[in-house]
Amino acid sequence: MSSMRIHILGLAIGLCLLTTPVLAASSDPSNDDQKTLYALGLAISQSLGTFSLSEAELDMVKNGMTDGVLKRPQKVDLQTFGPKIQLLQQSRLALVAEGEKKAGAAFLTKAASEKGATKTESGIVITPIKPGSGATPKATDTVKVHYHGTLTDGTVFDSSVKRGEPATFPLGKVIKCWTEGVQHIKVGGKSKLICPSNLAYGDSGSPPTIKPGATLVFEVELLDIVKE
Repeated sequence: MSSMRIHILGLAIGLCLLTTPVLAASSDPSNDDQKTLYALGLAISQSLGTFSLSEAELDMVKNGMTDGVLKRPQKVDLQTFGPKIQLLQQSRLALVAEGEKKAGAAFLTKAASEKGATKTESGIVITPIKPGSGATPKATDTVKVHYHGTLTDGTVFDSSVKRGEPATFPLGKVIKCWTEGVQHIKVGGKSKLICPSNLAYGDSGSPPTIKPGATLVFEVELLDIVKE
């Protein structure tokens, strides 16, 4: 529960700052202090993202934070209900993962039917974009690549292409989809890898951008197999 307590502490500190008269609740931020406080609110919201709160549920969270920060009488016993926070988080994550997996399965099926695509036994859909003429790496190799990672809706979550700097890493120390998928690319080649969640970030996801159970799409260009 230590990490959960840290999150709760962060939320409480954030509300304490946000309840100062610097900024009215309904106002747009206009000066640097107000914008910083607004940014603090956005940062706090990320720690709540895994709960998938409705507006009414968020209001209840705000009520608890307000009573705690302002030392008002508590309406529930924290020692009784505090341990249930993690259980609530886990149940919400499971619901999100279930929906993402269902949508991801449909996405993978459609992608596998497209021209040039192949589906591996593990479930990765690989579509060549540019043929390579060099060697193919082994799982124990270190590779140099350019890549562009998106969600199935096109949202970019990571891209060495955007950074303008290739990445170098051991194939055995990345997500399983990469370990397997990049071994199907020859040096100089480029392919699209569509990764089911169990070969990517699984039911945990990688908050705040990658949801639990999310299917991921990578365009990977294999630049070199790095020799020690």
